[in-house]
Amino acid sequence: MSRGHMLEKEKIGRLMMKLAVPATVSMLVNALYNLVDTIFIGRGIGYLAIGGLTIVFPVQTLIMAASLMIGVGGSSVISRSLGAKDFERAQRVAGNSFVAISALGVFVCVLGLIFINPLLRIFGATAELFPYAKEYLQVILVGSLYFPFVISSNNIIRAEGKARVAMVSMLIGAVGNVILDYIFIFPFQMGVFGAALATILSQLASAIFVFLYFKRGHSTLQVQLRHLKPEREILREITTVGFASFARNSAGSLIIIIGNNLLGVYGGNMDISIYGIIQRFTKVLFLPLFGIVQGMQPIVGYNYGAKNLSRVKRTVRLSIISSMLFAVTSSGLAQLFPDQLIRLFSTEAVLIKEGVYALRLVILMVPIVAVQIVGAAFFQAIGKVIPAIILTLSREILLFIPFVLILPRFFGLFGIWVSFPVADFFAALITTILLIREMRMMERELILG
Repeated sequence: MSRGHMLEKEKIGRLMMKLAVPATVSMLVNALYNLVDTIFIGRGIGYLAIGGLTIVFPVQTLIMAASLMIGVGGSSVISRSLGAKDFERAQRVAGNSFVAISALGVFVCVLGLIFINPLLRIFGATAELFPYAKEYLQVILVGSLYFPFVISSNNIIRAEGKARVAMVSMLIGAVGNVILDYIFIFPFQMGVFGAALATILSQLASAIFVFLYFKRGHSTLQVQLRHLKPEREILREITTVGFASFARNSAGSLIIIIGNNLLGVYGGNMDISIYGIIQRFTKVLFLPLFGIVQGMQPIVGYNYGAKNLSRVKRTVRLSIISSMLFAVTSSGLAQLFPDQLIRLFSTEAVLIKEGVYALRLVILMVPIVAVQIVGAAFFQAIGKVIPAIILTLSREILLFIPFVLILPRFFGLFGIWVSFPVADFFAALITTILLIREMRMMERELILG
């Protein structure tokens, strides 16, 4: 009840700070540890190792995508159930989420290890990058047995208003990964295997923390054995609502696969490594934005379920402003100091020169991408699946893929890099149109109600 009062009555600015700041901090730390991980690999092993990790990155993204589908979908249904005061249903949804995520972990690990060689070839591994990619992926797949549980559960924990707990679980994994990365790569000289081992051990620490949180009854959702019984209706709603998150993240995986293969044609191993560096860096720009919308979604979902539409509108407006301010600041600093950023990863003069050029192009439209991220999350939070999926797919599938397949034919390597800001611009435009339309519909409902 105290959580309901908080989501329904507390001042929006203060509430957003309470929910979004922990999520944003955990996302930012997560992005930074991925960045540090790549820096250690580049400095301790070489740029070919970065290229190998770039090949593996789509697999990790797909695992994340499926985990978020269950986690975000479940948290959305839980938020709306709590808003409607249906506490028993919220607990059944949480239980079904746990069952689904456990099955996912086993499925990914087994199939991934069986088909590891053809997967890496499809994902663009060249002869030079293949050994690095395979050594890393074999270890990462073992961690997929429990890491999806961490991702999914964090969304459920945030849905019940415990953003700080979710932040701590992410911090445990991030800080542990950085420490173990350094130890395994430099003093122990374990190479790519050491980097992967550091990742799955830190993920295991996060998984244990989350498991104990639920096991010891700290959660307001008291999941019991009867709640673990799979229910087709609930699983369908979880996956339907969460599909937008899956689409967005799997779309990200698809564009990396396409990018890797095209860079192998129009560039080479160094360009694939540059792409990997940019992917890690853009996480620092984008993941905090997802932290902001994760703070927004429980407020929007609860108040939409409670028919408090004016509060929904104010929350969305504040989320857009705050996310754009962050995006403008972070991308602006990157545009001012790209040389220093690329030098963190490598001392190769050619890589630095080409990397600076590519980075500036890729992040050109990041400030307005914030609108697109908030818009997609908003429609997902209120359970409107079709616009959520359209907005999720617009940037990466409907726009980026056609551009990146066409423009390189005329402009070569430049065409690959410039496809990113062009797709970002049109995706933000489409999102703005749909958001304005939905807000006007809410205004009419407020007047009539």
